[in-house]
Amino acid sequence: MKTIELKTNIMCGSCIAKVTPTLNETIGEANWKVDTQNPEKILTVSTDTLDEGEVIKAVEKAGYKAEKIA
Repeated sequence: MKTIELKTNIMCGSCIAKVTPTLNETIGEANWKVDTQNPEKILTVSTDTLDEGEVIKAVEKAGYKAEKIA
């Protein structure tokens, strides 16, 4: 199992509610979380099969942005 961390613009609980259906479908329920307390709003994903690009596409499909942490 690898961990992917991405910077996002998912700001609050309401935003998380909007991305939940898409991320649960793509990543799997309980395999991701967003730290909205972190200034960079870090999305942490645990996966065996997905790469960063696939996770970024899932976030964008839900209407938000994600990018690699510099």
